[in-house]
Amino acid sequence: MQTKRSWRETLALAAKGMLMGAADAVPGVSGGTIAFITGIYEELIFSLKQCGPEALTVLFRQGISAAWKHVNGAFLLTLLLGVMFSIFTVSRLVLYWLDAYPVMLWSFFFGLILAAIWSLVRHIEKWDIKTSAFFLFGTLAAYLITMIPPSAIEPTNLFVFLSGMLAICAMILPGISGSFILLLLGMYTPILTAIKNLEIATLALFAVGCVFGLLSFSRVLNWMFSTHRTLTLALLGGFMLGSLNKVWPWKQTLESTVNSHGKTIPLVQENILPGTFEMITNQPSYLWYAITLTFLGAGAVLLLEKVGSTPRE
Repeated sequence: MQTKRSWRETLALAAKGMLMGAADAVPGVSGGTIAFITGIYEELIFSLKQCGPEALTVLFRQGISAAWKHVNGAFLLTLLLGVMFSIFTVSRLVLYWLDAYPVMLWSFFFGLILAAIWSLVRHIEKWDIKTSAFFLFGTLAAYLITMIPPSAIEPTNLFVFLSGMLAICAMILPGISGSFILLLLGMYTPILTAIKNLEIATLALFAVGCVFGLLSFSRVLNWMFSTHRTLTLALLGGFMLGSLNKVWPWKQTLESTVNSHGKTIPLVQENILPGTFEMITNQPSYLWYAITLTFLGAGAVLLLEKVGSTPRE
């Protein structure tokens, strides 16, 4: 599972981390989807699983070098640096596009996730009743999650910690967005504000929650891949299909709220057709731009998959 990388492959890995960070900044798009597309998902889950009590045992008995190798430290550090760099830089640009050009950005992600579903399910060698049931369950579960209206909860220390645990679990699941989970919990704006203002105490507490979530959930995912790979792929493919409900480009806002900066934040939305969008909002649907960007998103998946499957020296 662990592999040696040249400096070019290390830079490519950091770039994949940046893509994951940018995706995780958007409510509805999962960094786990990017990890799967680029061919690093199972290595990521395995490496996270290694960061448990066993790693401490190796550290005390065999030293830092052995512990670093045990947890695949070079892989995790490179990926983490890419994710963090993106969160503090590239994600700002993505969030600007989300605010200024939502239809076109959602169209791109719609195509990306649609192609990613094909990329995932084509690894399923045989479809039977059980596999189909897991796929349908994943689809229904993700769809119902996207239909839950966001809540507004006071960001107490305990809730910041729990939000970190839940969000990070979603972030490493293809199809389930950690940002969307934060949005549902009413913690999306507080966490982004903490990042923007470098509120160290809040970010540290959130990070601790993320660590606890990673150490526990990565073990579950690693076990699922090791013992029930086909069913796990079907379940994750269903998650991704159900999540398309969230990234449909044309939406009508049914309920909204105004945040502390005077900006209107949608709370409840429903998907509508492009023509209906134009009639209701008196705004252009940018249909042909949206179709073009959908194909570009799908093409990006094919490119990323090709890069991710390039044999290593």
